[in-house]
Amino acid sequence: MLPRKILIVGGDVEAWITAAHLHGVLNRDGRRFADIAVLDLPEERTTGVGESTLASFNHALAVMGIDQIEFMRRTDGTFKQSTKFTNWLHADGHSFHHPFGLERTAPVDTVGRRWLRSNRSVPFAETLSVQPGLCEMSLAPQMSGPWDFGPPLPYGYHLDETKFAHHLREASVARGVARYADSLASVDRAVNGNIAAINTASGKRLEAELFVDCSGAQALLSRREMGVGWQDCSHWMLCDRVLTMQVPYEHFYPGYVRPFSTAMALSAGWVLEIPLRDRRSLRYVHCGDFLDRRAAEAELRAFEGRHAASLGVDTSDFKAGRRENAWVGNCIAIGDSAAMTDPLVSTHLYMCSLAAAMLAEHFPFGDEMQPLAFRFNRIMANRFHEILDFINLHYCLTQRTDSDFWIEVQKPDRVTDRLKAKLDFWRHKPPSRSDFEDQFFAGQAVQPLPASGTQGDYRSPIDTAGLWGYEDYEVLLYGMDFLREECDEQFGPDRPDPQILGNVIQRINVARQKLTPHDLWLRQAFDMPDYPAAKQVVD
Repeated sequence: MLPRKILIVGGDVEAWITAAHLHGVLNRDGRRFADIAVLDLPEERTTGVGESTLASFNHALAVMGIDQIEFMRRTDGTFKQSTKFTNWLHADGHSFHHPFGLERTAPVDTVGRRWLRSNRSVPFAETLSVQPGLCEMSLAPQMSGPWDFGPPLPYGYHLDETKFAHHLREASVARGVARYADSLASVDRAVNGNIAAINTASGKRLEAELFVDCSGAQALLSRREMGVGWQDCSHWMLCDRVLTMQVPYEHFYPGYVRPFSTAMALSAGWVLEIPLRDRRSLRYVHCGDFLDRRAAEAELRAFEGRHAASLGVDTSDFKAGRRENAWVGNCIAIGDSAAMTDPLVSTHLYMCSLAAAMLAEHFPFGDEMQPLAFRFNRIMANRFHEILDFINLHYCLTQRTDSDFWIEVQKPDRVTDRLKAKLDFWRHKPPSRSDFEDQFFAGQAVQPLPASGTQGDYRSPIDTAGLWGYEDYEVLLYGMDFLREECDEQFGPDRPDPQILGNVIQRINVARQKLTPHDLWLRQAFDMPDYPAAKQVVD
């Protein structure tokens, strides 16, 4: 069987994740099912934004054949064990962690029910996870020597996205992926409407059997050529603008490198803080309808402090939603050309690697693509809507009344019907694994996919818990004080302290003797400079 030709159009991390993943699955162990090429479009930026991953990204790195230590070295990488949310419930400093590791010790899980009956004096996540405590102690999730700290700690990464793209490009080209550094000039179409070839600005004609659109929000193939429509989801994800600021440690070093991401809620959105080895990357993700650019920049600078006065700020806009079909004909959209979400839950790189994995799993070895495209589209649509609901949950439970934005996001019509049904059901019982069997609850509205979406599929999208299980929902619900009034009324004011799992207590007690501070681990592993902690503005 001759290898099938795949042409990936795009020059950013999305394109090279796709290339590396497809090559890692289709062309391994002496097999060669695909000839993969990338039309490497000119990059728009030279300084990469800080990005973070989920813990599952370690599997993606393994599939792509990328060594963890070399990956961290090449991308200014640091560890991520959790996301800390501050000022989301009230603008009073209230905070909670959503860690990657959530422990279970009993065959029947009653942790959530017990916590609801307690006085809530210990945040829910801290009763069943050691990682919030480790994060606050700024400890790395790995040791310098052999591991002897109980079960391994799950972790993801913080990284420079542009440097990661360069690393993947170098590795992929070395393994046989063809690269054409050029611009797209025009597209040739076949009689059946499929794409036949791409013509480049330098005059090359690149033919293929499958074309992957990784051209970002431009969607040069899926939107411009194939005319695939867009499902707008900005009604539930109001944020649409990002201000980005890089804070080099040589300019200002706070004295630590946090092993977690921070999402600090401000007046019209939130600031995501990504700690890298040479800087902190800040993104103020907000809604332009509630805050103009000048006011947003002033708020970002005030958040960071006086030393931010001389730092540059970049601006970009985005619109939350998804392509009605990711796979149409022989064109597959991956990355921002397929879907864009509020970046709150760090799923950008995950969705790229998932789409590449699903394309490899549904790879058309024969001529018939439609059944494969049908399933691919359904899987990607379900996962998008799972992310949409989970992001929506962070906003709708806020009790803030100090700004128009936070008042708006908690209005009932800003909550998806699927999430409303989940919340209504979870007022009767805590979340459990069975809630995700078919994801349909009493009173849930039927919300079919758009008629122009997956052909013949008019079922409601469902949450399959592919990313977040019931434990993760509990962390968010109880971190945002869900059922506070109901529990006060039912159980009264005199309630016991929350029970903390014994294993969590034991590990916290010995953590400082077992684990290395995050910044020290980075200095030992990568020769990160020992920056002096800043005490004043650096001129």
